[in-house]
This record gives sequence, structure tokens and C-alpha cells, in this order.
Amino acid sequence: MTSPAYCVVGGGISGLTAAYRLRAVVGDDAAIMLFEPGDRLGGILRTERVGGQTMDVGAEAFILRRPEMPALLAELGLSERRLESTGARPLIYSRRTLHPLPTGTVVGIPSSAASMAGLVDDATVARIEAEPGRPLDWRPGSDPATADLVGERFGEQVVARSVDPLLSGVYAGSAATIGLRAAAPGVAAALDRGATSLTEAVRQALPPATGGPLFGALDGGYQVLLDALVERARPRRVRAVVQRLEPARPGWSLLDDAGTRWHADAVILALPAPRLVRLIADVAPASATAAGRITSASSVVVALAVPGDTALPQCSGVLVASGEALHSKAITLSSRKWGARGDTQLLRLSFGRCGDALAETALDDELLEWAVDDLATVFGLDVKLVDARVQRWIEAMPQYGPGHAELVAEIRAGLPPTLAVAGSYLDGIGVPACVGAAGRAVEALAAEVAR
Repeated sequence: MTSPAYCVVGGGISGLTAAYRLRAVVGDDAAIMLFEPGDRLGGILRTERVGGQTMDVGAEAFILRRPEMPALLAELGLSERRLESTGARPLIYSRRTLHPLPTGTVVGIPSSAASMAGLVDDATVARIEAEPGRPLDWRPGSDPATADLVGERFGEQVVARSVDPLLSGVYAGSAATIGLRAAAPGVAAALDRGATSLTEAVRQALPPATGGPLFGALDGGYQVLLDALVERARPRRVRAVVQRLEPARPGWSLLDDAGTRWHADAVILALPAPRLVRLIADVAPASATAAGRITSASSVVVALAVPGDTALPQCSGVLVASGEALHSKAITLSSRKWGARGDTQLLRLSFGRCGDALAETALDDELLEWAVDDLATVFGLDVKLVDARVQRWIEAMPQYGPGHAELVAEIRAGLPPTLAVAGSYLDGIGVPACVGAAGRAVEALAAEVAR
């Protein structure tokens, strides 16, 4: 009797977490093949050395109030490697001026007019104040574009100057490309429960004020986590592209681009949505159709090291409002956000939004020039570069458009037994959500294999 075999296709954080969770379920004797053709594992998690220090040039931080990452780090014995943000707050760059990030908001959607004072004009402040008295037409279960609801209730300035900067940083999108249920699920839930205004819904959705830090990271970068997952999962690494997936009765047959066939009792596809579509078109056509409706954006991270005495402000960074004459969409002052650790200060600028081709077309030298220019414009500093890295992420940012949850339900419902999916296009784009989706995939397979 042969030992059971399992395949995980995709070596990003979703695939590595799935392999780790799968190993815990199937035991030491089972074979786990991990297909990743690239020269490295980790997907959009990438740790580089910049200015002599480790620095993440992909996903940077995780939200501490979500349980997935603290639990995973504890399992792997990495809790002591966890960093917490210093408490420095970000600013918003709007109308060529730096403004404090409004408080009392959910992804920039205000719970009061007072939080928007100074960022929007007096007419918009008055509109926010009057919003609770206006009739609200809300259909429970609906999922409008965030821009449509917020713009109608609070005005376009709130969208452009408060909501867009946050959603652009998270999704490389905008309030127009992200549905309310993805951007602010607590707000949508409050409206479903009968909140009579958007103001009231935001107030109900505000997270409790703990006074503690919001974000976490890892000392040594995400590479520490990736290495630990590989060590515990012990997969057989296959540097090949899976080109076909066919039922084998029982299990599955996978054909890679070298012409080798692999058998698996069950398969987890931890791939971006566009690659998933091509692989499952024949075996799960309904799932492929749903996944094909998910669009993705591209972005670029420009990581910089500057002299330690550079007079950067005491903030964690800057989010850029829509329509500003800057190339970048966000500036993170990493050494302010996580604490200075060396002779240089680290910072990163993000470029690229849904619908533009900047990540695909801009040259490295152009991006570096734009980064220096934007720092001069925003901070009034002539920054000298000690070191730099340019990292492109092509079609790596799925857009959680209106009705996204319905698409995800269709994808999962259309999968045949012993086939599961994981990835950032499912339950959330952040690392904690990817970890959670990978665990859900393994749970689905375990239930099927046990039958």
C-alpha cells in the first residue's frame, strides 16, 4: 500500500501555510509536493537587505487584532520575534498640505464631522453633520462600491481625501474599485442590522480603543516566518509549473511543464486568481468563471536607505489623497514606524493603482527619481540615497469589488471533492487572511479525505 500524496500548487504565504497545516493533519509518512517554479518562495512576502538592514519589500505589516498571525507565530515558536509599531501616526497629503490622519473612522469613513475638520471644506463638514437626518435607502445584503455610498452620504471630498488614501494603500485600488463589505465589513453589518444612517453604522463598527499598537511585523522580516513554515512542513519542492489538472479516480493527476505527471490524493491550489482560472477551467468550470471576474492591480515598492541624520518627520508615513500631483500613493517611514535599528533610516514608497500600467512600464531609474522628487515635495527635503531596491508586484493585488463574497462562494461551491483553494483573492488581501484561508482549505480537504 502506497503512502498518501498531496500537492500544493503555489509557494507563497498561502501555499506554505497550507503545506504546514496539511503536514499536521496527514502526518510524517505522507508525501507533500510543493510546486513553485520561481527561484524563491514567499510570493508577495520578500525580505531584502537595504542599507545593511533587513527590510520587507512586499507586504510589510499585519493587523494585531486579527488572531491568525499571533496564533501561527506562537505555534512556530516565533512570538519573541514579533515587533510592534511604535505608535507613530501617519499623515494624509491633500491639497499640497500634510494633515493628521482622521481619528474615529473605519477605513477613512467618518463617525463624526469633527474628525474631518481641516481635511475637507466647510460645506462637506456640514453635510456630514446633517447625514443622520437624511433618509437612508439600504437593502440588507447589498454591497455597493465604497465610493458610491460614502460619496452619496458624505460627499466626494471624503472619498478622495480620507477613504481613497487608505484603500489605495491596502489594495492598490480605490473606493470605486472596492466593495463596502470588503472595505468595511463591520459598517455593512451594522447597516444590515438596521442602523439608520452611515454615521451610526460607522460608530457601531469602530473597533474598541485598546491604546495598544495596531500593527505587527517580524524582527528579521517575513523571511523568518517563511523559513519556519518550510522547516515544519517538509514539502518536496518541485520547481515546475503545473499546466494541467485532471481527475485520476481516485485523486488527481498533475502534468508539469517538464512533461512529468504527478499523482495526488488531494490538491490545494494556492495561486493568484488569473492562474487559477486557466488550471481549473475543465475540472471546475463554474469556479473558473467566478474567479475570472476578479481583477487585479499591479504595484511597485521602492525601498530606500537614507543617512541616519535625515530630518524626516516624526510620523509613520504619508497616505496620498486622490488627484494629487505626486507619483507615489504612499510613503512609509519604516524606521519611524518600527524603530531605528542601524546607521541609516529606512523608508519605502509605493507606486501603482488599479487601472494604470505604471508598475509594468516605469523604468527603475524613473521610479527612483520620482521617489526623491516626492520626498522633496512632501517633506521639503533633499534626500541623499545610501541604498535602494525596486520591487515590482505585477497583478498581485486582487480587487475586492462589489459582490466579491458571492464570487468567492461560487468558487468554493464549484470545486470537486479533494480540490481546495487558498490565496489573497479569497477572504482578504492581508497576511492574516491568507493564513486563515489556507487553514480553511486544509480543513476542507481533511473532511473529504477522511470519508
